[in-house]
Amino acid sequence: MSIEVHNLTKIYGEQKAVNDISFSLNKGEIVGFLGPNGAGKSTTMKIITGYLKADGGSAKVAGVDVSADPIAVKKKIGYLPEANPLYYEMYVKEYLEFIGGVHKISNLRSQISNIIELTGLQVEQKKKLGQLSKGYKQRVGLAAALIHDPEVLILDEPTSGLDPNQIIEIRNVIKQQGQNKTVLFSSHILQEVEAICDRVVIINKGQLVADDNLQNLRRKGNSSNVVRVSFKEALEQEWLSRLSAAKATNKLDAFTWTITTDNPELMRKQLLELALQHNLNIVSLQTDSQSLEDIFRQLTKVSK
Repeated sequence: MSIEVHNLTKIYGEQKAVNDISFSLNKGEIVGFLGPNGAGKSTTMKIITGYLKADGGSAKVAGVDVSADPIAVKKKIGYLPEANPLYYEMYVKEYLEFIGGVHKISNLRSQISNIIELTGLQVEQKKKLGQLSKGYKQRVGLAAALIHDPEVLILDEPTSGLDPNQIIEIRNVIKQQGQNKTVLFSSHILQEVEAICDRVVIINKGQLVADDNLQNLRRKGNSSNVVRVSFKEALEQEWLSRLSAAKATNKLDAFTWTITTDNPELMRKQLLELALQHNLNIVSLQTDSQSLEDIFRQLTKVSK
């Protein structure tokens, strides 16, 4: 295991920020770490990276106990914290030289060149950090996390402040690094998690509420489906409500409806029968699969 978390607990006063959680990651996995604000994500990441001490349980990175040898663990980890602290008076290359020197990288000059190209910093590499946009500052933080070629990447909101084009570029970097590294990253952009990860770990109020791949989570949480239907003609809501497979109906516009159902196949059949009965023309008919956002809301008890 590249990351092992067992019964991890962190207490602030009377609040358990992290409450007895356990999970593990294998080499080559890219795992999304999700939860609402204040759920304990950043606290857990700081414990794994050795920046915070746990009040209970344990965390290991590449077999090394974090509490026993935090320096050895930090050598194996590339960490991009949410705050992304930088020395704004330093130039981009100067900062990367500083970080590389801390890690005692022997081929530092060529490694800096490679990392600048990998993270798309070529255009801004001669600027001071304080002159960079938030998106480019985020790229510098990612470059600093990667410069020593770590076994494990811990990324806390890595695409924060990036524009859509930059997000795609960083997403590709994370995917590439995940081929031979272990990546644990948090994000509030759930579409990014769906695009990058097959597996997610979700915590809520310090407790683990899910640890599974997306396919299983959708199957477990998909007790109700949503069928979206568009007609060429307007129709009465009462007609849809009478259908036995319909649990709830929602009018999107004069011709388009979404229908919640436990049996999407029967629902589709009943809609076709309804169209024949009332001489209606169906323009489109589809079952919307449950998104990660739907799963997240269910598990963290956030109502729509």
